[in-house]
Amino acid sequence: MEYNALMRKLPIGIQTFEKLRKGNYLYVDKTEFIWKMAFASNPYFLSRPRRFGKSLLLSTFEAYFEGKKELFEGLAIEKMETEWKQYPVLHLDLNAEKYDSPERLGNILSNQLTQWEALYGKGADENTLSTRFSGIIRRACEQAGCGVVVLVDEYDKPLLQALGDNDLLEEYRKTLKAFYGVLKSADRYLRFVFITGVTKFSQVSVFSDLNQLQDISMNYYYSAVCGITKEELCKVFIPEIEHFGEINNLTFEETVDALTKNYDGYHFHPRGEGMFNPFSVLNAFSNMELGSYWFQTGTPTFLVEMLQETEYDLRTLLDGIEAPASVFTEYRVNAGNPIPLIYQSGYLTIKDYDQEFGNYLLQFPNDEVRYGFINFLVPYYTSMTNSDQGFYIGKFVQELRAGDYDAFLTRLQAFFADFSYELNAKTERHYQVVFYLVFKLMGQFTQAEVKSAKGRADAVVKTPKYIYVFEFKLNGTAEEALQQIDDKGYLIPYQADGREVIKLGVEFSKEERNISRWLNLL
Repeated sequence: MEYNALMRKLPIGIQTFEKLRKGNYLYVDKTEFIWKMAFASNPYFLSRPRRFGKSLLLSTFEAYFEGKKELFEGLAIEKMETEWKQYPVLHLDLNAEKYDSPERLGNILSNQLTQWEALYGKGADENTLSTRFSGIIRRACEQAGCGVVVLVDEYDKPLLQALGDNDLLEEYRKTLKAFYGVLKSADRYLRFVFITGVTKFSQVSVFSDLNQLQDISMNYYYSAVCGITKEELCKVFIPEIEHFGEINNLTFEETVDALTKNYDGYHFHPRGEGMFNPFSVLNAFSNMELGSYWFQTGTPTFLVEMLQETEYDLRTLLDGIEAPASVFTEYRVNAGNPIPLIYQSGYLTIKDYDQEFGNYLLQFPNDEVRYGFINFLVPYYTSMTNSDQGFYIGKFVQELRAGDYDAFLTRLQAFFADFSYELNAKTERHYQVVFYLVFKLMGQFTQAEVKSAKGRADAVVKTPKYIYVFEFKLNGTAEEALQQIDDKGYLIPYQADGREVIKLGVEFSKEERNISRWLNLL
């Protein structure tokens, strides 16, 4: 039977559970989580990257607590819930706003409070944001005769937009601390609280008064509450996977493998399931092609600027870094350590855990994020614009595939010669990073390995016919580079491969700030 896109509606951009269900959109059933959390009735906090389904999750809670039983027909919760009791729900969404002045946050909160006051009334002496919020909760509870449900979506959006402006950040922090602090004093009037955001709250002190919050961001049992597991992908989206395979000349298994390589790999617990990015998966099915969907929806400019300001060695970031547990709770960026915010924003994820020492291995989750991030970095570290990258990298790969390493290195030489004066004034490490970025980008099209660890060649590129082993010398000669390849045994892993192995010693002139000469031996 031919795939009919109109019969299979993909919920791209649909963040309202009621609209999703009434519109007959596809839904990955997360309602078992909803029931378990609602049954426990703890106040919860969940941190997840943007576009990962947090808003839909909160909207599902809203529909559940409003007793909209009809929306849950056929879902897991239908067999679990028996009462479907209605509660007053206060749903605060801070996501779709611009926060650029001290009064902006206050106005947005006040506007939301005014809407709630129209329903539940306003006390004459309630003049501050906090007292108004507190009064609304108390009156809503008294009028309904039951506890109030409070849902806060993207609690930290104002803080993230104020990064780089310490005065504004502190102003927002104080405002939100007082506002959210109401949830502790109003505890007896509350049935359920769920707060989401991108960043973790432990050291922001926004929630320092709200110590009863249960943080499930890295809880094993809730690691799959947002996103799509492989099992869910292969169960819910069978027609989409089959049609994708037909369009792209792939088998079912090859399609799943391609989607896995590009969009899977997020881990929110060391032993939790790998999660697919739902936004990217849905867009891939909508367009019937792989693309950089999640990455293109948000430009991590402030993260790159942070990397540059702290002079963080990008090579460690690109290879994966070991980090202590504190990386998951830090909010303010320490000098020289932008990693907490990069992790919390979704550009790095947990790939391994050393239980003995409590250290995590953080790496890019998948190819979409890996190459999206590297491509985004390149214009900040080189003279290459985003529009030039495909041309440069394509030519680099073609020349090495053809065995023309002289053309490759000549082009690389011209590439460095195009650097602006500002870039030419950079340190030697900057140039090492540029080499690193170029070879990492080539990895999209051919096997390119580049390592900063000792005991490995600077770069190894494998094409169908050739294996190139590069050693770069920034303070030495091409002859010394070749000698190091021999002395350190860099060729040994490739001698039984069957492809032609070419070793290249490349000399980088400190004065010219460019490749000055190279030597090769077959």
